Amino acid sequence: MKIVRFSALFFTALALAPALAHLFELPNKIDLSREEYLIVQQIYSGWALLGFVVFGALVSNLMLTILLRKNSRAFVLSLIAFLCILGTQALFWTFTFPANQATNNWTFLPDNWQALRYQWEYSHASSAVLNLTAMITLILAILSEPDRSEIRNSPTQRTREHHVDERMAPACRTPGTQGSRATITSLRTRPYGA
Repeated sequence: MKIVRFSALFFTALALAPALAHLFELPNKIDLSREEYLIVQQIYSGWALLGFVVFGALVSNLMLTILLRKNSRAFVLSLIAFLCILGTQALFWTFTFPANQATNNWTFLPDNWQALRYQWEYSHASSAVLNLTAMITLILAILSEPDRSEIRNSPTQRTREHHVDERMAPACRTPGTQGSRATITSLRTRPYGA
């Protein structure tokens, strides 16, 4: 479970970084001239390789969501994170990728380049919001998971241990003794259901 949590956090954070870069660049790029915009767009050459990061974020968030299905709060938060990452892909393939195709990855600008620029920039800005939401809900999902000490010290766990004591005490006694506290104590230290 720790590896899945780490992977989800790692890949979601990596996916968030370039998304926020696009968002923070938008105010400075949106009004550039045709020539300036074409030059600036060349800084994204090779960014397609970041696709593995998005794939890692999707897979690790899906795995975490499945693993958290018994903890309703953590499950819902993790599911939101997964759906946000999935939403970034819906935006990319619906709006960003067609703009990349129409401009041959921004190596030339067709007559409708301004409309394509708005489409490209605002799809990336929307993806950044989804990525940020995914990161926040993922962190909340992980923080909402109880740690082992909380489970062990919870009223429910103590009640379960009390019932184990009452049921097991007669079985632990031998004629003429008060029972084996060591056996009862060892039952208390085991997680419920183990």
